[in-house]
Amino acid sequence: MAGDFDISSVRGLLALDSRGNPTIKAVVATEGGGLGVALAPSGASRGEKEAVELRDGGRKWRGKGVSLALARLEHVVAPRLVGVDSRRQSYIDYMLEAIDGRGNFSFLGGNVATAVSIAVAKAAADTAGIPLYTYLGSPATPVLPTPLMNIINGGAHAGNDLDIQEFMIVPTGFDSFTEALRASVEVYQSLKSILKEKYGALAVNVGDEGGFAPPMKTTREALDALINAIKAAGYEPGSDIALGLDVAASQLYRSDKGVYSLEGKELEPARLLDFYESLADEYPIVYLEDPFSENDPQSFAETTKALGSRVLIVGDDLYCTNPRLLSQLKSLKPTNGALLKVNQVGTLTRALEYARIAAFNGMRVIVSHRSGDTEDPFIADLAVALASGLIKTGAPARSERTAKYNRLLEIEYENEGVARYAGWDPFPARRH
Repeated sequence: MAGDFDISSVRGLLALDSRGNPTIKAVVATEGGGLGVALAPSGASRGEKEAVELRDGGRKWRGKGVSLALARLEHVVAPRLVGVDSRRQSYIDYMLEAIDGRGNFSFLGGNVATAVSIAVAKAAADTAGIPLYTYLGSPATPVLPTPLMNIINGGAHAGNDLDIQEFMIVPTGFDSFTEALRASVEVYQSLKSILKEKYGALAVNVGDEGGFAPPMKTTREALDALINAIKAAGYEPGSDIALGLDVAASQLYRSDKGVYSLEGKELEPARLLDFYESLADEYPIVYLEDPFSENDPQSFAETTKALGSRVLIVGDDLYCTNPRLLSQLKSLKPTNGALLKVNQVGTLTRALEYARIAAFNGMRVIVSHRSGDTEDPFIADLAVALASGLIKTGAPARSERTAKYNRLLEIEYENEGVARYAGWDPFPARRH
């Protein structure tokens, strides 16, 4: 006899991500009437060790079609999941890995596995009649994460000359998520006015993650603009609102020379670290992601040794949300923060395992979106469930980004008087 939590159907639908590329929408239903819908995001700057998206190739959709992926979801995955208790998340996710049989989802598709895995969790939570963040393990006192808002885009996320990929504001000095979001929106709008006045109307075109993509050339030019916007909005840089960078340095690395190409210079690792130290001395930077190539963990470790007492040094491409990679590197202590993107590893179970390993080893977990994201607000619930205290989901613009912020507003409202805003807590040292 079927139980309420048993999966009654699994469907796959074609959907579009925020760049207009095809992606997978998985729809999982249970016998008890629960429904889980999840969409797989897609990254632009990807780590070499990420789960592989399954794309059709050919001319249709410029090679990015997902017909084969949808066929494998319908004919290979769905029959195996019908009748399985949706609460058996680990069992289902390990089954997806076994069906793939390649270790990187190159047969089944990381886009298929991600969408199905998350949809299963949503269906189970819906069947139980509880919020997803509660089902996934939120503490009794929910922690609303401090957002890392990418409001100037560069690198692979924009068409300007900025080499560094993301310039972020971090609203640390507030008592609630709602107030932090309000202040961030005010800074974002102030920045828009500043950029338009200085560079012209084209400067306020936005990149993939909703941040502006002005015709800037240097890192300091972008950081100065953020400082000016914070002040123009009536806030104190470094006290109310701090700054963060995602360098995405794997994109800057020249393996044939062993150097990083930045702002017209070729820098050896030691000189690049000097550059980061000078920035941290000049600006209220509290977050530094992927400062070196994913194949240079030793330079990460040296950066953490030099700056880790005052800056959160974060690995993204370095770990690819992979528990095995994280375990292999942890003894080196390359970072004090670890980015988490479910689609990098393909299943929720592996992502949660990664989060546990990171936390056990004293690393702060940052739940993150992708540059090609969707209207699915899942990561907002995941960030609260993990009590990670940090979320990356872009600028307060474009609906695939604001969907996550709007969900966090809902969660704070649902827990009024109980929820706590992380604020400064996730960072190594508070600035005054």
